[in-house]
Amino acid sequence: MIPTRLPDSLIATLPGSSYSDPAVFAREQERIFETMWFCAVRSSELATPGAFRTVEVGRESILITRARDGSVRAFFNVCRHRGARLRTEEAGVVRRAFQCPYHAWTYDLNGKLVAAPNLTKMPDVDRTEFGLVAVATREWLGYVWVCPAENPPPFEDDVIGAVVGRLGDVESIEHYDVGNLTVGKRIVYDVGANWKLIVENFMECYHCATIHPELTEVLPEFADGYAAQYYVGHGAEFGEEIRGFTVDGSEGVDRIPGVSDDQDRRYYAITVKPQVFINLVPDHVIFHRMYPVAADRTIVECDWLYLPHVVESGEDVSRSVELFDRVNRQDFEACERTQPGMSSRMYARGGVLVPSEHHIGAFHDWVNERLGTPRP
Repeated sequence: MIPTRLPDSLIATLPGSSYSDPAVFAREQERIFETMWFCAVRSSELATPGAFRTVEVGRESILITRARDGSVRAFFNVCRHRGARLRTEEAGVVRRAFQCPYHAWTYDLNGKLVAAPNLTKMPDVDRTEFGLVAVATREWLGYVWVCPAENPPPFEDDVIGAVVGRLGDVESIEHYDVGNLTVGKRIVYDVGANWKLIVENFMECYHCATIHPELTEVLPEFADGYAAQYYVGHGAEFGEEIRGFTVDGSEGVDRIPGVSDDQDRRYYAITVKPQVFINLVPDHVIFHRMYPVAADRTIVECDWLYLPHVVESGEDVSRSVELFDRVNRQDFEACERTQPGMSSRMYARGGVLVPSEHHIGAFHDWVNERLGTPRP
């Protein structure tokens, strides 16, 4: 149990129920994931008109597609007639329209109702008003972001603002030209842990010396327990003998041309709440997206992004992929080791954060604020 009065060097975490109670998770779905910008898919996956993806955002299924004019559109994946899901598969392509398999109500790529049995006998039905309900979309960094809220928050504040708050300005991430990079490798992890445990793990490096031998070899300062995100604008410097961000420190692939000399040989980590991690190194970008599916389960999709010619030429990127794949697996194993303790009576009042983790307390305050839960 946490003592009634903590030493000044320690602050309390969230209680265990915050990570294990399905009722808490349900509130998070409603008040966090359904009200904020959610990074859903890589834009290149919607390469042609009619290409689509379905994504679970909070409690909602969202249908995302490319329209005829090249714009990205997103809709609630719910037929306006009797509520059937239009598409149940994760991805696919339609020629011209989405047709409900129940009663054949049909919608074009802009969401307008264009056909239905006996529709001509119902002249008072407005085909736009009874079209699919749109979801706000933005494309940035080569990804499609959606927000199911009726009044979405400003994208510039919540998403771009998170990057500026970490790097100091938006130009710093523009140097990496993330939107024009190509996916060289994607790994999907099924993690048996609460999404907040994964966020907290990514934000701190108190654990790095214990479980990340390969990472601390490449980034020696991480062995001291301070993560790159602890300082605004700071990038962790590669070790003197390290030639690239690879599992053995060997040379990487071609450096991204826009990366500045100040950014060379440095690693930057960014958290964009609620479900994105961005990792920047000189020759590639590692982009994580979390899909929370239960209080104790999270799907994490991780993309390794390189210059297009690196991927198209078949150049070997396995050493750079292996480094962060190991980091991911080490982190997720630690989160899965932690998850059972969240239901223990010994953790009912939570644990503690040491000084190098105090910035996680701000994340806990943010969660409490979103849920309307006062911090003890």
